[in-house]
Amino acid sequence: MPELPEVETVRRGLSRLLEGLVITEVSHDNPKSFPNAEADVRSFLIGAEIVEVTRRAKVLLIELSTKYSLIIHLKMTGQLVYRGDTNFGAGHPNDSLVGELPDKSTRVTFTLSNGAHLYFNDQRKFGWVRLVPTAEIPMIDFFKRVGPEPLSDDFTWQIMKERLQRRKNTNIKAALLDQSVIAGVGNIYADESLWGAKIHPSILVKNVTDAKIKALHKALRDVLRLSIDKGGSTDKHYVDAEGKRGKYLTFANVFRREGQPCPRCGTIIEKSRVAGRGTHTCPHCQKLP
Repeated sequence: MPELPEVETVRRGLSRLLEGLVITEVSHDNPKSFPNAEADVRSFLIGAEIVEVTRRAKVLLIELSTKYSLIIHLKMTGQLVYRGDTNFGAGHPNDSLVGELPDKSTRVTFTLSNGAHLYFNDQRKFGWVRLVPTAEIPMIDFFKRVGPEPLSDDFTWQIMKERLQRRKNTNIKAALLDQSVIAGVGNIYADESLWGAKIHPSILVKNVTDAKIKALHKALRDVLRLSIDKGGSTDKHYVDAEGKRGKYLTFANVFRREGQPCPRCGTIIEKSRVAGRGTHTCPHCQKLP
């Protein structure tokens, strides 16, 4: 599933490409992917101008001039790809990982006032695009429960400590993966930030010192910023708004690098299972106390 850097990369691309355009038409092939009443679509989506593209945790929000918004969750295999046309003409990047669109994975197609299209592709059909009144978004359960944004200016190490202490009797990796604790962190960036802070992923939160939490706070923010700068991490399905691959994994220190030397100390990186997820650690740098 795309994590914060991937969704933020898509948001930045869509913001540049979409804001100010009008949605003139929409079609979909699967009501699970587009669970919206036709009357609402006609009244609040068709003819609406795209005002702003924002993000909360791993969810994209497209605010419309009608006081409604599209909430888009990519889930495991979702993609949002902008194309100037569908025949590899203007707007089709040469290094795109996505072929001609629409294809068999295209669930929703938005036609825009400049003649371009925005395609929501999803092989597994777990993702969705929902049209809701903008004022109601803060009342949706997910948005009420989700934790603070780790890259926000007011996300201090003290706030990180307070949030983690809500899961003080679980291991630190499970706490990082809990979206109600901190928003947007998934398996890749949990492993990378724990390595950066020299913390073993199995240590219980209550046993992590303030010094280590400070180190983890810095490592997490550094890793997320680097990944955004590199366009996120492409494993199988993730692409940016123009269909291009993210390059962060070529800079990863431990994730998917089991059997290779730790870039800090040279010890061979190991893979285990922590918090139900494949976990990559350096047994020398990340020792349990």
